[in-house]
Amino acid sequence: MRKCYRCQSDMEEGFDIKVERGGYGIQIASNTKIFAKRIEKPKVAICPQCGEISLYVESLDEIKNTTK
Repeated sequence: MRKCYRCQSDMEEGFDIKVERGGYGIQIASNTKIFAKRIEKPKVAICPQCGEISLYVESLDEIKNTTK
């Protein structure tokens, strides 16, 4: 369970982020090049008390393999 940095409440996890007017979301890439390897789609956690949002990835294995 993620904790809110602002108010220390338990955050609701597992939400998605979408680009307005698009059916697609965002992805994290291994570098800034146009054809960079896509690592993972980030998840969103929302604090029900203050509305703070947090972006996170669930699988850190792919990130650890990319940074070697």
